[in-house]
Amino acid sequence: MASFDKNKTERINELARESKKRSLTAEEKAEQDQLRKEFLANFRAGFEEKLQNMEIIEPDGTVTKVKKKKKK
Repeated sequence: MASFDKNKTERINELARESKKRSLTAEEKAEQDQLRKEFLANFRAGFEEKLQNMEIIEPDGTVTKVKKKKKK
């Protein structure tokens, strides 16, 4: 999993603060959207990785790996 750059996180927060003070320019809005998409993709990948390494210990002592739920 690639980590999300601290500078990118700071830039997301900076743009969020600016958007509360004034309207963002089209370029700033596009940059904000792109950074948010990158952040969410990184978060989801990390979360899925954690779930793949997770095990459930049943009361009877058996260990079961967490499986990805199939979509209907």
